[in-house]
Amino acid sequence: MKKLIGLRSMLNKVQPKVWWAVIAVLVICLVSWGLVRKSHSAPDVVEIKRELFKKLDPIPVKNPDAATALKIAELENIFRKKRNAGFNGNVLIVQKGKLLYQNSFGFAHLKEKDSLNIHSRFQLASLSKPFTAIAILKLVQEGRVNLDDSVQRFFPEFPYHGVKIDMLLSHRSGLPNYIYSFPDSVRHGKKYPSNMDVIDWYAKVIPTPARYNIPGRSFNYCNTNYCVLAGIVEKVTGEGFGNFLHNQIFAPLGMSETFLVTDTSSVAVQSRTVGHQFGRRLEKDYYDDVVGDKGLYSTTGDIYRFYNGLMQGLLLDKKLLDEAFKPRSFERHGIRNYGYGFRMHIKEDNTPRFLYHGGWWKGYNTMLWVSPEDEAVIIVLGNSYNRSTYDLKEILQVIHGKEKIEEIEKDI
Repeated sequence: MKKLIGLRSMLNKVQPKVWWAVIAVLVICLVSWGLVRKSHSAPDVVEIKRELFKKLDPIPVKNPDAATALKIAELENIFRKKRNAGFNGNVLIVQKGKLLYQNSFGFAHLKEKDSLNIHSRFQLASLSKPFTAIAILKLVQEGRVNLDDSVQRFFPEFPYHGVKIDMLLSHRSGLPNYIYSFPDSVRHGKKYPSNMDVIDWYAKVIPTPARYNIPGRSFNYCNTNYCVLAGIVEKVTGEGFGNFLHNQIFAPLGMSETFLVTDTSSVAVQSRTVGHQFGRRLEKDYYDDVVGDKGLYSTTGDIYRFYNGLMQGLLLDKKLLDEAFKPRSFERHGIRNYGYGFRMHIKEDNTPRFLYHGGWWKGYNTMLWVSPEDEAVIIVLGNSYNRSTYDLKEILQVIHGKEKIEEIEKDI
């Protein structure tokens, strides 16, 4: 006891300044230890993620066999002709996980003549729709949304009744297209409406614009469907559509170069191209901030990661993914059909031979074309309007063989 009393007396004699110095030394040591620990652990975590994401990328072909070398040469010749015909954009072609062809042609800004590269980001236009469909299906998988939910569950004042989620996904809602519904008078006083503005306008405008058809009666491709779907994502999650896409799709797949048009942060606008038509730059459109039906900026590499991750079950379980690839439009006889966010050419057993989706918006032409049987993926993104973006017949003949393509080439 005497020793403790003596120690306490000795400590009491220590000056406060000395105590503060001791505390400061301890704090510095702890912070330094934490920084050292972080510097050793953080790169390991990043490296692990980087290795995981690499598995979603195609494997470069280093020593191609004769058949593969011939395919590569033929693809180079095809795109040389496309470039001569005015194609300005990026291309990525993969088969069985191997990178057959990747290239950039032309400029991000025609006037400035800044060359495109693999990191150049293009407005996907309607190729944004598959991403919106998968976002909704993720909410379905989580039990937060049901395919037979009506729009009124989320927006009670929405004037069109009988429209269900699955009808929006498959373009069977009969809704009018917002791009043609908005009268010129709406534009005065406010620029660039959002999805919520469009949905609210339909609820309030008198008279209500006539619908195209009775819900569920027929297929009618309409941008309003995917505008409303993006609005539903925001309503259900309580967060912006872009944030949801980033957190639930882009980040998990390492899609670091994909952003919504409404994201104006420096990292989001980096490497963005602009759209052109007849050699002239097209400025921001009145409907540019309405998203879901369009609005994503991305690269060929990120789009491949999206499809590859989707097929590997990293976003949806197989049962729900099969629903997305199930044809849902049979009013017209033929091989063309539509599922949930994906167009398709179907076989006699109604399974998809090809999955695809194109897009056009203000000078941008885009195409994702997939052959599940041959494990082939074609991604073509252009930012100077040119119909050759959609002309894939020669490419398909190279990848699949002329004989296989001849039977459907009239529909391509």
